[in-house]
Amino acid sequence: MVHLRIVVPAADAERALDLLEATASVSSLARIEGAARKPAGDVILCDVAREDASVVIADLRELGVGERGSISIEEVESQVSAAAERAERAATGRPGDAVVWEEVEARTSESIELGGNFLAFMTLACLIASVGLYLGSPILIVGAMVVGPEFGPIAGFCVALVERRRDVAARSLAALAVGFPVGIAAAYLFTQLCQATGMLAADFTSAEHPLTEFISHPDGFSFVVAVFAGTAGVLSLTSAKSGALVGVLISVTTIPAAADIGVSAAATDWSEWRGAMAQLSVNLAAIVLAGVGTLALQRRVFDKRRERHRRDGSRAVAGLSTEPAGRRPRP
Repeated sequence: MVHLRIVVPAADAERALDLLEATASVSSLARIEGAARKPAGDVILCDVAREDASVVIADLRELGVGERGSISIEEVESQVSAAAERAERAATGRPGDAVVWEEVEARTSESIELGGNFLAFMTLACLIASVGLYLGSPILIVGAMVVGPEFGPIAGFCVALVERRRDVAARSLAALAVGFPVGIAAAYLFTQLCQATGMLAADFTSAEHPLTEFISHPDGFSFVVAVFAGTAGVLSLTSAKSGALVGVLISVTTIPAAADIGVSAAATDWSEWRGAMAQLSVNLAAIVLAGVGTLALQRRVFDKRRERHRRDGSRAVAGLSTEPAGRRPRP
């Protein structure tokens, strides 16, 4: 279940209540009159089955609640309620497969910010990967993959393409366009420093370490694994449980490839540099393709659900149109 806390002007409260009361997948509906002060109005509390959460929120936004009031969304971890069980049965589908699109947008919005912490994590991840390349240590390479924050902007870009959000796409691309060069530059400068101080041999080349050789030698499996990881990452992003995301981060070699670009440039090993560039390009392209495809499929399922819901009597009770979205009369 998903808990909604709705602040709505008193003039709109009755329509919102009528809508929620008539929706079978809503339970524990309560109204606190005059409780809201900014903006002034009523507070409405309710629980809605996760499968119908975005559908109900879309109805509320159509009533203007999002513009004149607010809608807050919280996950209900556990609940003892026969009414809630009936509401969940009224919503078709499985809660684990449901996507609350407002949550997805919020998660991606938080992870695509180009700020000091993002650049710090990109730098640290590439530095850890650089040492992993020096020593030929797969453990350090895996650690760098986990530290790297790059999947957030990649996922945000996928969401922006599916949702047609230019602002989110621009912010995601800005984070990637700045973050990767900063990480690569850090790996380059760190390698030069290590060579200058004697910590690293002047003729060092990462090709000497077979355990990390895969980073600069992309093949068909590089693309396939990145597709699998991109799909798993988006499913983790859109599901209620996101424990699979760590595994996704370990599956892609974007951070190690970025670090190898800097390390190879400092070592003037241009063959290795070209291989790392290819690996980074293959991974980014495959993740985006898989992410967009997965999100587009999930969005198509939601749109069909939304169209079925438009014929629901709950919308008519609130005075909303029950016509299909493509055939609604223009105002």
